Amino acid sequence: MANQKPVGRPPSSQTTVTTPSSLTSFFNRPLPLYLSAAILRLVFLVYGLWQDANSPVKYTDIDYLVFTDAARFVSHGQSPYERETYRYTPILAWLLLPTAHTTGNQLLDTALFSSGKVLFAAADLVAGWLLERVLAKTMDAATARKYAAIWLLNPMVATISTRGSSEGLLGVLVMALFVHFKIYPFIYAPAIVWWMDRERMGDSRSGKGRSPTETSVIGRILRFITPARLQLAITSLATFLALNIAMFALSTSPPPRPPPPLHPDRVPRLPPQLALSCALIPLAMAKRDLPASMLAQTFAFVAFNKVCTSQYFLWYLILLPLYLPSSSFLRNPTLGFAALGMWVAAQGLWLQQGYQLEFLGVSAFLPGLWVASLGFFLVNCWILGVIIGDVNGNVGRGSK
Repeated sequence: MANQKPVGRPPSSQTTVTTPSSLTSFFNRPLPLYLSAAILRLVFLVYGLWQDANSPVKYTDIDYLVFTDAARFVSHGQSPYERETYRYTPILAWLLLPTAHTTGNQLLDTALFSSGKVLFAAADLVAGWLLERVLAKTMDAATARKYAAIWLLNPMVATISTRGSSEGLLGVLVMALFVHFKIYPFIYAPAIVWWMDRERMGDSRSGKGRSPTETSVIGRILRFITPARLQLAITSLATFLALNIAMFALSTSPPPRPPPPLHPDRVPRLPPQLALSCALIPLAMAKRDLPASMLAQTFAFVAFNKVCTSQYFLWYLILLPLYLPSSSFLRNPTLGFAALGMWVAAQGLWLQQGYQLEFLGVSAFLPGLWVASLGFFLVNCWILGVIIGDVNGNVGRGSK
């Protein structure tokens, strides 16, 4: 695997980003970027404490209260699943054990309770650093930091992590652990496996001049089963199973409560969504551009999901810096600003209608919420089409 080709795009296909001299010096060294990202999260964290204490609309995510309640049960030697609605890995409750401790000092107790938010915000920074490392394989370090800043200095990312959402933590996990924490990343497996052909992984047996046996159906199947693919499949499956068995053995007294039965109209209809995310997009895009394929898969999975929250946007925002360097959104700034403006406006209208419904108790289903949801869905579909067309319309981008 030492000879495998980098995932990033070749330099020739990247769009040059021009920045003022003052910003250029900002990105020349890592400290200003990461210090600014940390300060941004600290500001949101402190503001959140003020809003929680002074506003009827709380800053802290309700999921964080579920996490910390589960951690409190664990601190008393009980199962995290004693907490109703806790449907997550016990590892998450264990990571948040400091939030369960109390000292009697209000300031220190507030700091301990917020330690989980600090953990999630720190994971954001690590994820940004990993993005920079990946990008630096195909561009200079300063340019890599500019793209990583899309994640690190993004106020939406900072807000969601400091509200107590664990989504940012997912960005630092490898495949099997990733799926153990949150099931949706399994959609990346087909794309990664399809991308890992012999040529890309540096297999010396790859090349032209195949025998008739190799071109038969059985030969193609055997050729597809490469050592690298087998290693990924075996290690990922073994890790995933070991984690689940261990967590079940350690933390299922009582076992996780099954969710209440759904009304037939609310049963998820996954086949079209999974067909698009797990099969069609990977087959069409993965070998040409793996990061763009994973971005498109996640974008489609979220857009076509029947349930959506702002946290889900982080699932694809973390992949955006890997796709943007040679995207048409940068080659054509008009298109880029139009897409950004439409996405923000459509999301804002959708969130406003959701606020009317959930926080004010206004019956905003029709026509407001329905129209807002439809508009946001159509904007997402248009952006998804641009991403797919951006890759498949440029065969010369090369294999990454």
